[in-house]
Amino acid sequence: MKHIALYIHIPFCARKCAYCDFTSYPGRTERIPDYLDQLEAEMRASAGRYGSLTADTVFIGGGTPSLLTGDQMKRLMESVRRWFAVSPDAEITSEANPGTVDAAKLAAFREAGINRLSLGVQSFDDGLLRILGRIHTAREAEDAAYMAADAGFTNLSVDLMYALPGQRMDQWLSSVETALTLPVKHVSCYSLIVEDSTPMKAMVEAHPGCLPDDETAVAMQHEAARLLRARGFLRYEISNYALPGFESRHNLVYWRRGDYLGLGCAAHSLMNGERFSNTASLEEYLAGVRAGEPETLTERDAYEETVMLGLRTREGVPAFLLPAAPLEKLARAGLMHIEDGRAAVTEAGADVLNAVILELM
Repeated sequence: MKHIALYIHIPFCARKCAYCDFTSYPGRTERIPDYLDQLEAEMRASAGRYGSLTADTVFIGGGTPSLLTGDQMKRLMESVRRWFAVSPDAEITSEANPGTVDAAKLAAFREAGINRLSLGVQSFDDGLLRILGRIHTAREAEDAAYMAADAGFTNLSVDLMYALPGQRMDQWLSSVETALTLPVKHVSCYSLIVEDSTPMKAMVEAHPGCLPDDETAVAMQHEAARLLRARGFLRYEISNYALPGFESRHNLVYWRRGDYLGLGCAAHSLMNGERFSNTASLEEYLAGVRAGEPETLTERDAYEETVMLGLRTREGVPAFLLPAAPLEKLARAGLMHIEDGRAAVTEAGADVLNAVILELM
């Protein structure tokens, strides 16, 4: 039986955030029951295509999966278990927006089998939350974390963002410190990426100089890493920190180029050396349109992905995969280190990861 990571995309949200260019549709929650029907149809088709599959991890992302009611989440997880074998110790994650949960919903999610919650907090500063277009307050984010713990979630993650418009170092570190007062086992720290065709892009263009410069952004990452390390959180990937044993098993499958199957609108998959993705149109997906033609990856494609993804992680890649001369040059420069036959970037190398990868390619 083949073991995979299973991703399920829920494209509904209460309101589009200012920085978001993900496939999501605000204000369409009346279509959720139809969407769940189509997800089960896709699960059934996947079982027919691949045969018996065991999901070692399940990740429900979005959009805002926590817009589902408790009963809808139970229905979704029942469908998953109907069409896939789920490992007894599977990591089953749902993303959640603090502005869309309460104690009853979190208890229902836990009862449905969700055992890891990823809270999209982004900041514990109300002014920055308004700039980002978030629908929750800092207090609501803290309350959501405590409610999740009360509901039985012992594996809780929070997402934070830095290098935001007008953000000062003290504001950023205050958010990290607040996260560390909560019952969390995992923290993701993402630098803002200003995407085209987003309100954030227009805001930044209208206020030149509002973003912290690159040097400040790097300093923000370093200071966050220092605080997290002091509390036992290890940086196991460029943007992710966890207490030992609480690394995201699902995301590690991506970074190790394992097989993963994506279900739902705009979901991506890598199965048996083929990459494919579903339509990003909600209406097309609801009408039964699924994946386009798969792309069979060449050996060179697979190699480049292995290096680019693997070097994002603390574990790195087998050293023999990399050309010896550039690797030695980078090691002498203090940007990479080699241990037990594996090559990984140092903290200094992580700051210039793209340049390191280009040198190795």
